[in-house]
Amino acid sequence: MKKQVLHSRRHGKRVETPQGVWVLWKCGRTEDTSKVKDLSVGGLFIETAKACPVDATVELHFLVQDGELRATATVRYVLPGKGLGLQFKAIRQEDQARFSAMIKRLFQPQNDRLEVTP
Repeated sequence: MKKQVLHSRRHGKRVETPQGVWVLWKCGRTEDTSKVKDLSVGGLFIETAKACPVDATVELHFLVQDGELRATATVRYVLPGKGLGLQFKAIRQEDQARFSAMIKRLFQPQNDRLEVTP
């Protein structure tokens, strides 16, 4: 008997985000501030009880230590009551360096991260 192998369409490694990664988002008339559960160079999953239709465009405003980051994404799937799986469409040109810095920081092993206290 052959085992069926399922192939993921995901092209990038996904990392669970620490408590501090939040995003302000808007999809049509629906708006929310949500925790980013996980993130990759190709997309993210946000925790929210609100829903948007699959294939809808979402405006994203990240609230992170790297500074203001804005992007647009497409809703790829909805987990009712849990959140939205989003695929990045575009990251503003002026935000691409900060986005890269955020991705690099999040992909560092936990014990390699520097804790900054005020």
